[in-house]
Amino acid sequence: MGEKVTFYPAYWGGEKLSYPNVPAESPKFATSVVAGNLIFISGCQGQNDETVQLETNVFEEQMIIALDKVRGAMEEAGSSMDNVIKTMMLLKDVRYYPRMRKTELEYYQKYAPKLVEDPPASTFMEVNLAQPGFLVEIDVVGVVSRD
Repeated sequence: MGEKVTFYPAYWGGEKLSYPNVPAESPKFATSVVAGNLIFISGCQGQNDETVQLETNVFEEQMIIALDKVRGAMEEAGSSMDNVIKTMMLLKDVRYYPRMRKTELEYYQKYAPKLVEDPPASTFMEVNLAQPGFLVEIDVVGVVSRD
């Protein structure tokens, strides 16, 4: 197809990481790939990648940290949160679902007003996440431009 593919590296504690160099005891951190107009972002969770710490056990706070990572990855790829077209929300407990949707809507109102009226396609699953303290992880498909 000849589409250009760009990989955006993940950083952990300020150190560039790439598979398989992630330590065995740690999950693979959020990375993004742009293929043509599509942006693929995976593994955004509530851990602070600068301090390498899980700084909160509050679901909404972890969700905001994960969404901030998504926003940063979208912007790094030359896009914005308004161009998210699909989300996969991985929850430690299905009972977090209403809180997830409320936090997501509040975040979109602030950072992606187009998604309030036209939200992305979304799937959620209850799963065991990479570390016991993780409550949410987000995978995203977006576009560089809706044009």
